[in-house]
Amino acid sequence: MEKAVRIRKGRRGDASAFLRLVVSLAVFEKLEPPTPAARRRMINDIFDRKLVNLLLAIREGKPVGYALYFFTYSSFLARPTLYLEDLFVLSEFRGSGMGKSLFMRCVGEASKKGCGRMEWSVLNWNRKAIRFYEALGARRLSDWSVFRLDSGGLRRLAARGKTDKLTILARQSRN
Repeated sequence: MEKAVRIRKGRRGDASAFLRLVVSLAVFEKLEPPTPAARRRMINDIFDRKLVNLLLAIREGKPVGYALYFFTYSSFLARPTLYLEDLFVLSEFRGSGMGKSLFMRCVGEASKKGCGRMEWSVLNWNRKAIRFYEALGARRLSDWSVFRLDSGGLRRLAARGKTDKLTILARQSRN
């Protein structure tokens, strides 16, 4: 008999278990896991600042998967959008319906908030995830490209913006 899975909102007492899941996701995606400082910020952003929302898949009292999401806004729909940052289930529990349960709970949250849509990104090499989402009726957007400024790019551009602003002010003062 399949053991019951419960999906619930994350609690501060889940922080350590959640962070272990995040590290497992980083390993799966072949990325560096968050630094200790980033881990502290993430926990603060979830539980204190409430910038992001955490759902956990619990099996036999232990978190074995999670969904991390937040809300953006669509100016054309004039409705919020639920952005799914992470959907992850430990490898030994994949194929058991946990991912679908987490995803469907996010769908419920989006519906409850009156969202006009739900969006997320999938790594191109993650064919299983792509098939999973397509089987649920999601469609891949071919007319959009994802762009990113990393922290170094943000700092350089912000510094350039300050320099540009000083240049503009200097030109204005000469006129």
